[in-house]
Amino acid sequence: MAADPIHQFQITKLFTIGHIGGQEIAFTNSSAYMFLSVAVISVLMLGAGRQLVPGRFQSMAEISYEFVANTIRSTAGSEGMKFFPLVFSLFMFIAVSNLIGIIPYTFTVSSHLIVTVALALLVFFIVLFYGLYKNGLKFFKLFVPSGVPIYILPLVVFIEVISFFLKPVSHSVRLFANMLAGHIALKVFASFVGMLGALGVLGWAGAILPLGLTIALTALELLVAFLQAYVFTILTCIYLNDAIHPGH
Repeated sequence: MAADPIHQFQITKLFTIGHIGGQEIAFTNSSAYMFLSVAVISVLMLGAGRQLVPGRFQSMAEISYEFVANTIRSTAGSEGMKFFPLVFSLFMFIAVSNLIGIIPYTFTVSSHLIVTVALALLVFFIVLFYGLYKNGLKFFKLFVPSGVPIYILPLVVFIEVISFFLKPVSHSVRLFANMLAGHIALKVFASFVGMLGALGVLGWAGAILPLGLTIALTALELLVAFLQAYVFTILTCIYLNDAIHPGH
């Protein structure tokens, strides 16, 4: 029988924390892997040290720091560095949780839309509130591109407003869909290996192709894990740049 590729995304209750308003508050496997991701990041950053000749942990921490810092400077300018803690936390959390999710029999936090929507809405409201706080009514220049003829300006403004409020949708769905689809494909090909391997010698020969595809997909998922964390991060920086420097 083929393995269920959807089973890996099921949220299961580990224990009950309490009840609020008749609703159960439970600690789930998703919560556990979020805590695990934070723990791994904490060990990496706190255990890095400050040696003159960096070791492995310190090198990884410094590379992560410089990568995110350069991303912010190249998209939002030096003023965007005030948001470094936010952007760095998002990048590390998404990257580490994605990498943990590639390990067999683990759980991928970002494969659930509720998680990616929460992260995207966090960025959206920070951009909205900071943009209004810093620029006041000038923030609305973001919706009025310069050089647009007056007779089509209302249509352009309408499109800009709609696209602004749809940013959290594209921001969250991109990460969720990529992780969900990749893990389903990986589980399907891995199940083929087990099914064919159970048929004997001829099955073993037939399992070579799906085994090779499984290995290739695993390598691809490693790349996607980093790539999706980077895409989410750079889009965050672009949106923050809109709040810092509204207008076109």
